[in-house]
Amino acid sequence: MENLIVEIEGSGRHIHLTDEAVDVLFGKGYKLKVRKELTLPGAFVCEEKLTLVGPRGEIKGVGILGPNRSANQIELSFTDARALGINPPVRNSGDTKGSAPITIVGPAGTLELSEGAIVANRHIHMSDATAEKYGFKDKDVVKVRCGKDRPIIMENVLIRLGSPLDSMHIDYDEQNAAGLFNVKPMLGEVIKD
Repeated sequence: MENLIVEIEGSGRHIHLTDEAVDVLFGKGYKLKVRKELTLPGAFVCEEKLTLVGPRGEIKGVGILGPNRSANQIELSFTDARALGINPPVRNSGDTKGSAPITIVGPAGTLELSEGAIVANRHIHMSDATAEKYGFKDKDVVKVRCGKDRPIIMENVLIRLGSPLDSMHIDYDEQNAAGLFNVKPMLGEVIKD
């Protein structure tokens, strides 16, 4: 059987907030406004933007993804982290315990987080049907060959089952490294170890 080919989506820096964080940053009872839906069902980009502050600098106009979560999470690239002067760990989404501290500034207030900033681990959202066809299980770790002019093999790619679509998520640093900007569609070949 041939290897699975998945579409790759680049992800820029973004913020996930709790209800309490939204209250602090935008005012009590504020509801974030949906700007556009994402490919993952139920996920969306908000109209609102925030500023991230670190010891070395700040990044303005950072997008927020909804819906609200049970813990605050800021997903950055290593390039972003260097600009801010922080050292976030590479983690799976949702794993923020002991991650890098960061400050978020909103129109109504400031939130100083003792943890929450990570560089998101590259991962593939995969349907149960695709997993069954190709013999993958939830939390399998694979390699993905991608790029044409500057091909690379990305290792330590986590499989996350339960999605209706099959797509790999990487950050813009990784997208640049593989020469995938302005490539449509961006595709990767999944390689089982």
